[in-house]
Amino acid sequence: MSKLTKDNARNKRRKNRSKRTLNNFSNRPRLVVSRSLKNIQAQIIDDFNGATLVSVSSLDKSLQSELSKVKGKVERSKIVGKKIGEKAKKNKIKEVWFDRNGYPYTGRVKAMADAARKSGLEF
Repeated sequence: MSKLTKDNARNKRRKNRSKRTLNNFSNRPRLVVSRSLKNIQAQIIDDFNGATLVSVSSLDKSLQSELSKVKGKVERSKIVGKKIGEKAKKNKIKEVWFDRNGYPYTGRVKAMADAARKSGLEF
């Protein structure tokens, strides 16, 4: 097995590890984080119905005025986390499962999660 195949298999295992336990508890939606080199996205997904309830991205036009004032990807992540918490509150979502999507819980992912917690989400 080549090194690339081993790395891909390890990444798939890491990405799906958290989803195994989430399938047993369908009473809460799932907060999923996706990130690229420049941007970060967050979605709240109801797996039982297969629907996206709330989504926020650092590419959203409504956030561009706030994001243009900050420098750094961690600060952008904090704004996205704050916004996802506000939108969830507006849609009467209080508790979610946090799915970091295989990313380590440091840096931008942690900043987004902490900002979402401060704005009212529980996970």
